[in-house]
Formats: sequence, structure tokens, C-alpha cells
Amino acid sequence: MDKKMVEYFKVLSDSNRLEIIELLLKGETCGCTLIDKLPISQPTLSYHLKTITESGLATARREGNWIKHYIDKNIINDMIEFLEKLRDVEDTQCSL
Repeated sequence: MDKKMVEYFKVLSDSNRLEIIELLLKGETCGCTLIDKLPISQPTLSYHLKTITESGLATARREGNWIKHYIDKNIINDMIEFLEKLRDVEDTQCSL
């Protein structure tokens, strides 16, 4: 199994991170605009953004004083492809 896929799905296993990813999929933004849309504190948001970015699902770039985050949709497509292959695995179990 691909270790990166394990990491990506681990990131998605947290409801706060999943909500952050959903917001980031709508477009690049900074934490200051995300915090108003989430029921979490700023330090918690920073922790989750760091986790998402370190996994490779998101990229962060500095723009002046702001750090803008965005999701790499190619990775989301890779995850979908991985799940489709998993779904379509043929039954190769031994039958008695």
C-alpha cells in the first residue's frame, strides 16, 4: 500500500481538517478568512493547517504578510483513483 495514501486518508479522518479542506477546495485563502467560518481557535486552526500542508494535500505560500493555502486537486484525484482501484479489486479469495 502506498504510504502517502495512508497519510492523506489520515488527514481526512479528522472532522476539523475535513472541514478546512472543504473550504480550501473553494479557493486559495489564508487562515484569517478560515477562522471566521470554523468553530475552532486560531491555534487549533494553525495546527490543522500545518498537518494538512505537511501531508502534501495543501501548499502554503507567502504573499506579503499573509500565508495563503490551497489544496492540490491532483492529489484529491489520485485519492479518488486509489479508491476506485480498491473498489474494483477482484475477489481472489480461496473458495472451499
